[in-house]
Amino acid sequence: LPERDLARTMSVLLTEHVRPELMTCWDVAAAGRYPYTGRLGLLSDEDRAKVDEALALVGADELADRDFSCISDGQRRVLLARAICQEPEVIVLDEPTSFLDIRYKLELLTVLKQLVREKQVAVILSLHEIDLAQKLSDRLICVHNGRIERCGTPEQVFTGDYIRTLYDLGRGTYNEQFGSLELERVTGEPRVFVIGGGGSGTALYRRLQRRGIPFAAGILPENDVELPTARALAVETVTERAYQPIGEDAYARAQALVRQCGNAVCCLDLFGPVNEKNRVLRDWAQQEGLLRSKLELENIT
Repeated sequence: LPERDLARTMSVLLTEHVRPELMTCWDVAAAGRYPYTGRLGLLSDEDRAKVDEALALVGADELADRDFSCISDGQRRVLLARAICQEPEVIVLDEPTSFLDIRYKLELLTVLKQLVREKQVAVILSLHEIDLAQKLSDRLICVHNGRIERCGTPEQVFTGDYIRTLYDLGRGTYNEQFGSLELERVTGEPRVFVIGGGGSGTALYRRLQRRGIPFAAGILPENDVELPTARALAVETVTERAYQPIGEDAYARAQALVRQCGNAVCCLDLFGPVNEKNRVLRDWAQQEGLLRSKLELENIT
């Protein structure tokens, strides 16, 4: 294709910083209109309106008069506005979210999805952030050992333990259900038993892992939201069948672990028929002098 036709068909946003001299952000975005101008490169009123529209779409209209070389996080948004000004059929992006904080990541990805849905633009992007790829993409291509290994929807690609294979994970885990990474568990004899459930214990699991304290967790139903994190980080996790009241076997194992650890922390505030035995376990640990507050954990090494 001739360059002008190619520029009207495809725009590219790469990772390297663009350093134009003496150009405002509006000028940089306006460069996307030059495939549509005449030989003199003069912008029409329609071109100027499209530049303003593109900057507003990416939330960079307040940067229009700023010197492009003096902004940092806003550069990606301005360059995306330039790409949108080209009115392409395809936008190709190389790791567009690298070095962006969470706000700008979400804003940029929302704009890309908006282009797909409302303007029927094909967006092709490379990502190392697999949690974003899983949540954003309509289709995924996974490259492993120099070849395409899987291609399909996120539901087809993120199955079983495939991410461990794809990235040759030797330490830590990736939860394909929630799209989250967990560091490697601390091994050794558990020194704290965490009574949790319903997400109440997740923050404490990670806190103990950061401090290098091995711990056990329970008693969790097999469909509990925090069970994947507990299994990733705890030395042992005591579970019960989903939707069933905690049975005697699970309770006895949890009680033995509390005694072995010598310390128990209860993260739960509410108890009901299904997790009543967790309340019993908490009360028993308190009677035995084994129940600790979260503040008292600071003294455990």
